[in-house]
Order: sequence, then structure tokens, then C-alpha cells
Amino acid sequence: MNVAILGYGVVGSGVAKVLKENSKTIEEKTGHEFKVTRILDIRDFPLSEYRTIITKNFEDIANDKDIDIVVETMGGVEPAFGFVTTCLEKGKHVVTSNKELVAVKGAQLLATARKNNVNFLFEASVGGGIPVIRPVSRCLAGNNITKVSGILNGTTNYILTKMITEGVSFEAALKNAQELGYAEKDPSADVDGIDAMRKICILASLCFGTHLSPDGVYCEGIRRVTLADVAYAEKFGSVIKLVARAEKLADGKVFAAVSPCFVKKANMLSGVNDVYNACFVDGDMVGDVLMYGKGAGSEATASAVVGDIIDCADNSKERKFFGWEPACEDILSDYTDKETALYVRCTVTDKAEACRRLKSIFGKVVFLWRKDQPENEVAFVTPVMKERQLRKVLSTTGVSVVTTIRIFE
Repeated sequence: MNVAILGYGVVGSGVAKVLKENSKTIEEKTGHEFKVTRILDIRDFPLSEYRTIITKNFEDIANDKDIDIVVETMGGVEPAFGFVTTCLEKGKHVVTSNKELVAVKGAQLLATARKNNVNFLFEASVGGGIPVIRPVSRCLAGNNITKVSGILNGTTNYILTKMITEGVSFEAALKNAQELGYAEKDPSADVDGIDAMRKICILASLCFGTHLSPDGVYCEGIRRVTLADVAYAEKFGSVIKLVARAEKLADGKVFAAVSPCFVKKANMLSGVNDVYNACFVDGDMVGDVLMYGKGAGSEATASAVVGDIIDCADNSKERKFFGWEPACEDILSDYTDKETALYVRCTVTDKAEACRRLKSIFGKVVFLWRKDQPENEVAFVTPVMKERQLRKVLSTTGVSVVTTIRIFE
């Protein structure tokens, strides 16, 4: 089968590499032979072995009737959305690793694929090389899934791991991640939680059957996490992780959020370190299922893309039932309605009086201590209650709140 690739960057070149270097293995295992016949990119690659098939004109791919499968690895919503839509309408199967595209336009593209009896697959858009989409949509199809959560961004997990294990600052850990190629020059999508937010939207849409748009999902990154917070987490028997989570509530609405959390060391997510990702899915029959592995990288992500290419070939004559329905109005719940406990770090003028007052207001409070703790600093963990109520009570304590981090349960 003939394959075209839109975008010859890290992932796109990785896909070409896997299809070529593992062609014999792929054919022996699947019975399919794949050949990359067109590559779209605005750049020139005069030394590439694929230079004769690289084009800057999308129409060369759109109008090529011999192309069976199109791989989109450009990133972003436009022009990717227009290109993918055109390919689907022309009867070509499409595979993508583009998390932003799927999170924002997934429902529309799935509908277009359904209308034209072709497949739109996106395993690589969430866990990189970790199989997540396929297990959820196939292996767990007999379950009602009400919760999904995990560590879905390798860059932030690497930064937090460095802070926890080596005691380096956020700034130093970020610089190291950039030097190693884990973080972009502009790391905003990673460290501000945007990448993880897009992924949890895709997972929630798949698990709950209704499109969950990133618009309105609470999203908080790790820029404000300090070594002081890491030390206090240790005293609470926890580590700090950027956790993405979504839950279908009894009223049909969905709670979804991305934020740093204290994760107890007894929880398996606490041991997910470095650039590794992990995803928990809670099914009513199977219970908790954990999927774990490297979430990014050229070859790992390309592996997931090629898996989808093979799936398209296996289902080339018919559409694979897959996806979710368009968004419902007001599907998102108010994240402050969620019950949680909060870690709070604050500054005070009189530590003894502040601790007495906090205990009087909250009742059960866990005070935390660390080495070289400033005399005017107090850290504590609140009891569990709705976050809106917690924030309201905090505003009456008279302390100057420096930061808060949710406790993950």
C-alpha cells in the first residue's frame, strides 16, 4: 500500500524510517507491504534519500489516486485540519500524531471519516509509543469507564524528577531538559500543562463517548513549583507530579483538570519518573488498568503511527467503528465543585498564632516542616472539602498564601 507523509519533521521522518528499516518484519507479521511515495514539507532536503518524492504542493498528494494512507505529523490545527479533511473526503485513510488537531477537531474529523467510509486513527496523539487508544477502544470496550487519569507529559515529568531526586531548581531542570531535546526552546505547551490538557481531552472524549473540547478545561502547569514544595511533599510522604484527570459524574457532566498534585508514594503514579508516562483507566468490570512507557521521541511515536497504518490496511475496505459524538452544551462541571484537600504554603507574621488560628478554622490540619524553613513560613494540608469552599475559608485565615497544590486521591 502507498503511504504519504504530511510533515517531514521528527515524527514524520521516524515513520519513514520504521516503514523502511522494519519492512520485512512488518510484511511477515501483517502480510502488508508499505511504500512511502510522497512527502509534503515546505523545506528542502537535498541530501535525503526521499528528495525525489518530497513536494511543497499538497495537491500532489490530495489528487494522487494511488495513495491509500496519509500520515499527518505537521502539528497544529491549520493547515492540518484542511489537509486531513480533504484526504478523508477523497477516500484516503488518515493517521495522525497531532494531539492538538484531535483534541480540537476530533469529532468533526471522525464524522468526515464515517461519511466517506474511511478510517481516521490517532494512537500516537496521546501516549506517544504507549498503546492507549487501541486498548481503551477495543480491549476495554466491555467496560463502562468513568475515570481516566495519569502523567501524560514526559517533559514536565523529567523536570519534576530532577527537582525531586537531585534537588535542582525548576529553572535548572528546564534548561537541562532543553539541552537534551526533551523541551522546546519555547516550553510553554509542556510546562504550562497545555500538552497534557489536550491529551486528557482526547482520552475523556474516547472513554465517555462525547467530545470534550480543551476550551474551559482547568489547566495549571509546573512553573510555580519550587524545591520548598518538593521538600514539604516529602514530609507528607508524597512526590509532586503533573496529573491530568477526567471523571464522568452522576449528572452526566465531566470533571476535567490538569494541575500539579501531591501524589502519595503508595500510589503507582509516584514511581513514574524521567520522561516516562502512565495512564490509569478505571473500568466498572476490570477495575484499574495502568498503561506505562515512554511517551515521546521520534521512534516511539513513529511506532504508534505505524501501528495505525497497519490497522488501516487491515480495515482498508471498511470503516473501523471508532470515536465519539460531537460536544454537548455545558458538559464540563465547575472544577471547584470537586472535593479535594490542598497543600498550602504561606507567609505569616506570628507563626504560633497563625497555626492556632488555622487549626481553629479548619479543624483537622496537618502541619509540615522542612529543613531551613523560614521563620515566617507555614505549610499545611487542609481537610477534604469542595475546592470552592476551601478557597473561601482560606481567604478568611489572615495568612498570605504563596502557593497551593492539590492532593491527588
